[in-house]
Amino acid sequence: MDKANSASTLMLPSVKLSENAGSPIEDVTGYWSIVGALLYLCHTGPDVMYSVHRVAQYMHRPCEEHLAAVKRILRYLNGTLHYGLVFRPSEVDASLVVFSDADWGSSPDDRRSTSGYCAYLGNNILTWSSRKQKEVSRSTMEAEYRSIADAVSEVTWLRSLLTDMGVQQKDVPVVWSDSTSAISLSMNPVFHSQSKHVDLDVHFVREKIADNSLRVNYVPASHQTADGFTKALTCSYFDLFRQRLNVVTFSQICGENEKSRGNVKL
Repeated sequence: MDKANSASTLMLPSVKLSENAGSPIEDVTGYWSIVGALLYLCHTGPDVMYSVHRVAQYMHRPCEEHLAAVKRILRYLNGTLHYGLVFRPSEVDASLVVFSDADWGSSPDDRRSTSGYCAYLGNNILTWSSRKQKEVSRSTMEAEYRSIADAVSEVTWLRSLLTDMGVQQKDVPVVWSDSTSAISLSMNPVFHSQSKHVDLDVHFVREKIADNSLRVNYVPASHQTADGFTKALTCSYFDLFRQRLNVVTFSQICGENEKSRGNVKL
């Protein structure tokens, strides 16, 4: 695929992969090998997380459309070899911030939702995730609430890890969500009648908010960074998503350094 035309995005928004996506491919081992390598890439490439997560769900029976999706990922990587994840010096008391999102019933096979989140310390991304939820959610609110629960679990672990490393958090961590109903459910027990079907294990979010361990706030969908971890984006939105993840080119870093040196006054 090194001579193939590059692709501007990893996956087209119109593509809905399913288990019966064409006839099964003959070279199953080759599919396993490529997707296995891409899974390692997710450790340093948050921009490819969602697409690789999708194609990895069909390892048991890869079909022609699954292979076409994998080839598009390779075409994207071939055109973005000069991109990389950048970490910049941050303040000592940088805040811990997490973006959480969900795509309700996104899987056409079992109607399970996809959860996604990304955690930042200051302007630097620390962890990211894109995964299918273990149970079917009966409403958008439930899917978003489960995603918030995953994000709260992650921020609790990160806060404990930072404390062990001697990094004290001055501000209370914030989880940003674009679902007003899920936010209301996390803070107001009055909504219990609308959430009787939600398992008790995700209601620990309320406990964390009650003891002031964190806050759950609203963010408009246009500013929801985790959106790219739950669905395929159009070209313009994907470029913005990648920029928010600090996945940039070497020339952009050089330009920033030259600009910062030019602003220094002797």
